[in-house]
Amino acid sequence: MDKKKVTAGRDLLGDLAPKFAELNDDILFGQVWSREIQLSPRDRSLITVSALISSGIFNNSLKSHLKRALQNGVTREELVEAITHLAFYAGWPKAWATFPLLKEVFAEEDSPNPVKSLFGKGEPIPPELSQYFSGKVYIKTLVSASERHNLQIANVTFEPGCRNNWHSHSKGQILLITDGRGWYQELGKSAQELRPGDIVDIPSNVKHWHGAGKDSWFAHISIIMDSQGTEWFEAVSEEEYSKLP
Repeated sequence: MDKKKVTAGRDLLGDLAPKFAELNDDILFGQVWSREIQLSPRDRSLITVSALISSGIFNNSLKSHLKRALQNGVTREELVEAITHLAFYAGWPKAWATFPLLKEVFAEEDSPNPVKSLFGKGEPIPPELSQYFSGKVYIKTLVSASERHNLQIANVTFEPGCRNNWHSHSKGQILLITDGRGWYQELGKSAQELRPGDIVDIPSNVKHWHGAGKDSWFAHISIIMDSQGTEWFEAVSEEEYSKLP
C-alpha cells in the first residue's frame, strides 16, 4: 500500500531549517519508519512513545506520537499499561505528566465531531440533497448565490465513511481541505487521498466524487460558480469504497 508522504517538517520548518525539515520528512519518516519488514509501525510507535516519555518530552511531539500509536494499532489499554510500566523505570512524575496528554488524545478520538473549523459544523443538509450522500453530512453556507453573482461558498463536513454520489458541476468546483482525512476521485482515475492544506481544482463537467475516510471526519470549503449546474449520478459502491485504505 502506498503511504502518504510526510510533510510535517517542511510545513512547520521549511523556511527556517530546510535541511532539518528534509531529514525529518525524507529520512526519519521516509526511510526509517517505512522499514516495516524489520519492525512494524506498531512496535516503532511503542518505542518512540517510550523514548519521548523517558526523555521528559511532554509537548505536542509526544501527543502526536500517542495519536500515531493508536493509528498504528496500539490499543488504549496497551498505551495505559506501557506508561504504567515506564513509571517504574523512567520516573513516576513522567508518567503523571503523560496521562493528561493521553486523556486529551482519547477525548479528541471520542469527540462526536473532532474536526476543527473557524465556521462550525453547520446543519444537516436538506432532505432533497441527502439522497445523494452515503452517510451524514453537514453544511454551513458562507456565501450564497445572489443577483450579482452565482458564487456559492460553504463549509462542508462529512462524518466518517460518508461520501457523495458521482456528480459533475457545469462550471467546476474548488475544494479547500481544512481538517480530517478524505478522498477525491475522477472517473477513470485512481482515488486521491486528501489532507488539510490540499486544494482540488475540479474542471467543468468532470464526473467525480469526494468524501471522508472510513475512520475519519472530513471538512472542506466548497467553492462553486453555479450551484444550479450540478448533475448527480449513481452512488459510489461499497465495494469501490471499501478498497480504499
